Formats: sequence, C-alpha cells, structure tokens
Amino acid sequence: MVTVEDVRQVAVTLPRAYEVLVRDRIKFRVGSLVFVGFSRDETLMGFGFPREERDHLVSSRPETFQLPPASDLRYQWVVARMAALEVDEMEELVIDAWRMCVPKGVARDFLGEA
Repeated sequence: MVTVEDVRQVAVTLPRAYEVLVRDRIKFRVGSLVFVGFSRDETLMGFGFPREERDHLVSSRPETFQLPPASDLRYQWVVARMAALEVDEMEELVIDAWRMCVPKGVARDFLGEA
C-alpha cells in the first residue's frame, strides 16, 4: 500500500514541484497546476493523466483506477485507490503527471533524457 509520505518523497524531488494544503487536502503543484492531489481521508490519489488514455486505464484495472467526479472530467485527471497501488507504479504515475506540467526541457534535464 502506498502512503502520502511515499508520494511526498517522490514529488518533492521534482524540479519546480511544491506541496500545498487546500481545503484540508494535500496537493502537489508546479506553478498553479496541480499534478497530484489526495482525498481528505488520503485513501484516493488524483493525478494528471492524458484524457484520451484514461478510459483504457480505468477499464483495464477498475479495482485500482476510477474516473474523476463528473465535474472534473474536463481535466486530464484520473483517481487511484492508494491501497491498490505499488510504490514503483506510484512513482511512475507521479513523475508522468509532473511531466505534463513542466516545460519539456526541464523534464528532459531532470530525467537525463537526450
């Protein structure tokens, strides 16, 4: 099971990322863009994910992933059940969500890509 602290350990290492508390919810941002956020009870983690790929992700693992509330469907967002995530998978999801928010050069430099 993944915890908020596990996510924090990954997120705070990412360039330009920072943690905020909004209405009793922990969120990680780059500028004003949220790339990861938690439910108040910290059992769900929302994260940036390409809109055109999310239906496939959710349908392939409905025990782990779900669509965001109807009011948030316009965003590039998916929700994961924390208890169903492994640490390696969470790291990949968090880094991919962060990559959606930073300039390509920042991500490339941080990840050591050519």
